[in-house]
Amino acid sequence: MSADSESGTPTRSTSGPPTALTRRPTTEAAEEILGGYFPVLDHGFVSLIDYLGSDESVERAARVSYGYGTRQTSATRGLIRYLRRHRHTTPSEMVEVVLHCSMPMFVARQWIRHRTASVNEYSARYSLLPLLFYTPSSSEFGLQSSSNRQGRADDAVSEELYRESLDRWDRTRQQSSENYGWMIEEDVAREIARIDLPLSTYTQWYWKTDLHNLLHFLTLRVDPHAQWEIQEYGRVIAGMVKRLAPVSYEAWIDYQVGGDVMSRSELDALKLMVQPGAEGAGLQSGEKSMLDPDELKALGLSPREAREFVAKFEPKPVPEFDLDLSVMRTAEEVRIEMESAVPSASRGKASDGHA
Repeated sequence: MSADSESGTPTRSTSGPPTALTRRPTTEAAEEILGGYFPVLDHGFVSLIDYLGSDESVERAARVSYGYGTRQTSATRGLIRYLRRHRHTTPSEMVEVVLHCSMPMFVARQWIRHRTASVNEYSARYSLLPLLFYTPSSSEFGLQSSSNRQGRADDAVSEELYRESLDRWDRTRQQSSENYGWMIEEDVAREIARIDLPLSTYTQWYWKTDLHNLLHFLTLRVDPHAQWEIQEYGRVIAGMVKRLAPVSYEAWIDYQVGGDVMSRSELDALKLMVQPGAEGAGLQSGEKSMLDPDELKALGLSPREAREFVAKFEPKPVPEFDLDLSVMRTAEEVRIEMESAVPSASRGKASDGHA
């Protein structure tokens, strides 16, 4: 049973294994995906394993009150938006999520930079690794960007170069897989046998964090400047947040994803063009109708800051992070895939779709 988020009345789930009576806040949309596995990239996944709290929990923590469901939804929405707008983040820390994730090791290394979660990763010292490798599609294969040292260019790459890269990856992975399997067969310690597996190898972990730090993670990782592969994980997780805490999600979209911040110099520039209306009502035109680069420089903006300031006024699409329930897999389906990719004692086996 669970507590209906509107009335607080205990209710019994109609799907999944029997559960004990609970008066904790739950969200029907989150319950619908609990324990389901959503594919990411070619062999990765994200699953919402457990959660504690919802939008109601944020409100309760902010008001330091008991019980929930007694206030109108509009009051909850207004409070949560006020908290996010004014960066009062502690109430959001009362909501927690536990995710089971599988990702290429190079994505995991970026992910673990967010040092605000409890993480338990698959142990290749204790267990044999499923030999699953990430292979980017031709649409995500690119040359080095000339303007961004840590990104790829948008220009199309020749099919010949892509195919040659696939062949080289396949040879490397096949050799690494065979070496790993041979050492396992020879009873070499697993912690040693693993050391030459490539960064494209998939790992997995349980990742527990609170809503405040999760939204900070997502703000950075769904941003177009993040590497595309980790953006894909961010998009799926954002879809889970939308179901778990829809009001908090809406405020995050409005203030962080779709909004922006202004420096003092940027505000000074804006005030030259827009001013408060009479008696503080509305806005009206300022003393300037435009600002040229020299005027922006005089306000203290470097050329790069000026470009970034101007970019804030360009059209910015508002993303919709919705989960596709038709692709959700069961834990058993994922277990079978993982087990089939574990090498036997007599051979290595690569599962990247090529080798």
